[in-house]
Amino acid sequence: MKMLVDLFLKGGPVMWPILVLSVLGLAILFWKFFEFRAGRKSPKGLVVVSTIITAEPMLGILGTVIGIMQTFGALNVADGTANPMAATAGIGEALITTAAGLIASLILLFPYNCLDEQADEEN
Repeated sequence: MKMLVDLFLKGGPVMWPILVLSVLGLAILFWKFFEFRAGRKSPKGLVVVSTIITAEPMLGILGTVIGIMQTFGALNVADGTANPMAATAGIGEALITTAAGLIASLILLFPYNCLDEQADEEN
């Protein structure tokens, strides 16, 4: 668990919105799943999950841009001495946020598609 927390923190500040959106998306999917099992197959609420699925990879790309900017900042110092450790931290942040955005989106995508299909059949 500590390794997962460390990885999360190395991903930088963009990891927080990815986490919040993931929890929100999962909560909505669980709510809709139990609602569908009870026979109420309304698509209401699924549009929020669809938006989250679209936004999470974009947040990952934002984290990539921020990480790469940090990398170039570490390499372009005024006195000409580059800090390779700071550069690798920026690249690490970029890769972690990209992966997190994609993984979070994929976790929501498949159950969303199943529920959305069931809602379409009902209407």
